Amino acid sequence: ASMSMMIIEVYDALRDAGASDEKSRAAASALANYENRFQKLEVDNAVLKWMVGANLALTISLVAKTFF
Repeated sequence: ASMSMMIIEVYDALRDAGASDEKSRAAASALANYENRFQKLEVDNAVLKWMVGANLALTISLVAKTFF
């Protein structure tokens, strides 16, 4: 786990609860990595929604042009 990226509030809470420094750092880093993964998924999801919307608009315009 990367020690450069860590959720400090989680680390502090685990230390206060009695967890070792090593375990607290590892858990806080793991949570930070999951948070980064979800942010990347949100960006990918936004791109997919845009692509589907553009495709739908193009399809509707082609159908409208064909029949009208």
